[in-house]
Formats: sequence, structure tokens, C-alpha cells
Amino acid sequence: MDLELRNKVAVVTGGSKGIGLATAHLLAREGARVLITARGEAALANAVREIKAEGSGEVDAIAADVAIPADLDRVTAFAKDRFGRVDILVNNAGTGTYKPFLEVTDEDLEYGMAINFFAQFRLSQRIVPIMIDAGGGVIINVSGRTAYQAANPPGSTCTGPAKAAELRFTTDLAEELRPQNIRVNCVVPGVVITPDRFEKWEREAAGNDYDETIALARREKIIAESGPWGDAWQVAETIVYLASARASYVNGESLLVDGANKQSYTRIIRNYEG
Repeated sequence: MDLELRNKVAVVTGGSKGIGLATAHLLAREGARVLITARGEAALANAVREIKAEGSGEVDAIAADVAIPADLDRVTAFAKDRFGRVDILVNNAGTGTYKPFLEVTDEDLEYGMAINFFAQFRLSQRIVPIMIDAGGGVIINVSGRTAYQAANPPGSTCTGPAKAAELRFTTDLAEELRPQNIRVNCVVPGVVITPDRFEKWEREAAGNDYDETIALARREKIIAESGPWGDAWQVAETIVYLASARASYVNGESLLVDGANKQSYTRIIRNYEG
């Protein structure tokens, strides 16, 4: 199926690994011109080499922290100067903080909102005028299940509200930008198997008692007993579909992509706690 993405310009945040990297791969395979952003220059360089090695599409990269407005200005200027337009924005960058409510610091709270909701709002606000000049576009926000489901045991009071704001932002923005021929949707992944995310959960669950060998054995046991869970490519397939003309009648939606595995998130957090 032709997704009609050839020569479309796509900006993907958090594009050096996980869902963002898989999305960049698939967009490039469809012939899109892709700009990926992330904080780590080395990881970005590896991602660019990996995508180019496939010999499909065009990819560029710029190091940026989406929590810093000045960096978002640089990403926007780079995209406009390099490509002259932006057709697709994938607001994928984000993180999660899992700790008891009374242990959440002001820094945790402010950074959680900045890298999740504020980043999506701010970058969209910068990119939308470019889309309007080009006659339209597509924005896809990537959220997480803590947007509407508490972790078990509790500990997502910092992350959950930021993720929930992404869903409401998607709905409101889609309605406002519909007359400008800009669609806005949100993808809400379930548990996705990425080593970095697993290690983060394991470290936060174990605190000062983290042991890599024990954590790896526990991870393999959980996957064997409680899976299957998704991978980054499965989520990326959904993102790329929503970015395409094949999804032209899908707008303002928040789509849960979790294989109907409703309890997977609860199981993984509980098992990490022991």
C-alpha cells in the first residue's frame, strides 16, 4: 500500500532510539525526508548511519533538548532552512518518573511537565505556522498509559498528569487546526519492550539496591510469564499510518496501542517491585 509519504518532510523528536527511531526508519522507507532530534549527539549519529544504511529516504539530525525552548527554536529554524516546509511532526520525546508523591521534588514536577506536555505544545506552536504556509500537515503526539491508568504500586503522580495533558491537548488542537487542514492525533503505547525504559523502571524500583544481573534475570522472567508486550516497531507502524493520507478521516483521536493487554502495565510495575 502506498502511504503517499514520498518527499513529505517529517520532524521526529526522541528520534535516536526506541519508538522515535523506528518511526524515522519507517518514514524514510516510505520516501519521506526525515529530521530526527534527541539530546545525545553520538546516539543521533548512530541513528542516522543506521537509517542511511538501508538506502531509503533522506535523514538529517540535530541535537536538542525539547525541554529547552531555545533548542526548539533551533530545531524549527533548521527544518525550515533545510527543507523549506514541514508536513509531519511526531512529538515522541518524553519520559516518566515513578516515585511516591511525597518524594516528588519541584524539579521532578517541572521537568516532567517540560519534557512531556510543554515540549509538545511548544514545538507544535513553532511548527504549525510552517504547516499552514504549506497548506496543511499532520501532528502526532505520543503519550503513555499513565495518562489514564495509575501505576501499581502508585507512583505516577508526576508523570500521569503530564501524559493526560497530552491527550486533552490533542483533542483541542485538532479542533482548532481543522480549518487549516492540519490533523492532530495521539498514540498511547502500552508496555513496549525497550532496554532503556526497562532499566529506568528497574533502577527506580530498586533504588540504591539496584543490581544489573538480578534486574536482567527478573526482566526475562517477567517477559516469559506475563508477555507478550509490544515493540517499538509496532507502535511506529501506527504512527506512520496516522501520518499518511490513508488516515485522512482520523482526527482528534487518542489511540491506545497495547494489543488489548490491559493488565500488562500493572503486572510489570508490580513485578519490578518484587
